[in-house]
Amino acid sequence: MILRLIALLILPLASYYLAQALSSRFNFTGRQKIFVFVSLSAVLLTGVLIALGRLPIQFILAPIGVAATFMVRFLPTLIRFLPIWQMFRNRKTQSIPNSSDSSKLRTRFLAMELNHQTGDMVGEVLSGRFIGRKLEDLDAAQVAQLFSECIEDADSRQVLQAYIERMHPDWEGNDLSREGAQRDEGTVEMSRAVALEILGLPGDATFDEIVSAHRSLMRKMHPDKGGSDYLAKKINRAKEVLSGEG
Repeated sequence: MILRLIALLILPLASYYLAQALSSRFNFTGRQKIFVFVSLSAVLLTGVLIALGRLPIQFILAPIGVAATFMVRFLPTLIRFLPIWQMFRNRKTQSIPNSSDSSKLRTRFLAMELNHQTGDMVGEVLSGRFIGRKLEDLDAAQVAQLFSECIEDADSRQVLQAYIERMHPDWEGNDLSREGAQRDEGTVEMSRAVALEILGLPGDATFDEIVSAHRSLMRKMHPDKGGSDYLAKKINRAKEVLSGEG
């Protein structure tokens, strides 16, 4: 009787230490640790009950036999669907953008973000009557009003024009706003931090990483491919700053 009680007391401790050992080796999450602990406890308890004669072994072997029969019968079908399942997982993983797959640019009126994978642009208004609003939530008339406010800041004006050209090339008044955006394209000093934001790179980026990020962005944002003159110039300038060319 005492031995049985000792065995039942040892079971949780053994399960806990086994779960801890597995967790330290495989870096389990908190939920995974609990699952492993419960599973090990159940397996050890079942083994002890069988050893003590409290649980007939056929109660364990029968479900295992049924599961094995099911697996043998449906294994060819499962193998056939395995590549499809793997393809779905890969596609789902690729659809989640990485934090390094975007560039950010901040001006007086706008905070913009460019997705490297799709070339799409999103932004938030930082000043004026539409402060706090998302650019994608504004209609053509509201963007036109915002453009008139940005006229006093060259960077904001040109960034907004780049957004219009990229996301809404069919909007009326695009040519007029383009003329306004081209009034002042003087070279503005760019800091290293801003250049890193534009190319979406960490502070310790190597020269090869700078060149690769620049090339990837220019494939999507070059004016000959439907991109923006302003963004292309900013991307080129960022490469020059980071590579020491300018």
